[in-house]
Amino acid sequence: MFREMRVKKRLMSEEDAEELLKSASHGVLAVAGDEGYPYAVPVSFVYKDRKIYIHSALEGHKVDAVKQNSKVSFCVVTADNVVPEKLTTRYTSAVAFGTAKILTSKGETEPYARLLAEKYGCHDEMIIQNELNRYAGKYCILEIVVDHLTGKSSISPKAAK
Repeated sequence: MFREMRVKKRLMSEEDAEELLKSASHGVLAVAGDEGYPYAVPVSFVYKDRKIYIHSALEGHKVDAVKQNSKVSFCVVTADNVVPEKLTTRYTSAVAFGTAKILTSKGETEPYARLLAEKYGCHDEMIIQNELNRYAGKYCILEIVVDHLTGKSSISPKAAK
C-alpha cells in the first residue's frame, strides 16, 4: 500500500525515524485541502506511542480538511546542512502517513495539551493549569495514528553523532 523508498541506502530504521519525531521542534502537516489542492501547514506537535498530537483551533482549514478526509501525512526535518561544494545537503527527515481524528472533550485534550506545554519548555503546573482553564472548550487536539513511518538520512551514522 505504501511505496518503498527508492534509494535504500538513505533509509533509516523505524526506531531512528521515531527518534526524529520525538526530537523535532516542529513538523509540517499535509491534508487534502479545498478544491483538491493539497494543504501543508507547519505545526507544533508531540509524538507519543505511535501517535502525533497537534494543538488546533476548533475551526479552520486543518480541521475542515480532517473532517472531509482523515488521511494525512506529516513530515519533520531535523538536520539540513548545505554543502555547496558538493551541490547537496546533509539531512535527516521522517515522513509519517496516518489517520487523524479530532479530540474535543476536556478528558481527551488536556493530557496532550500538557505534553505540548512540557515539550515546549513549560513545567510550571500553575501556568499550565491556568492556560488549560482559560482555553477550555476553545481548542482541539488532532490525534494522528501513524500507519506508516519512514526516515531518510544523507548523514552517515558516524557523522550524525
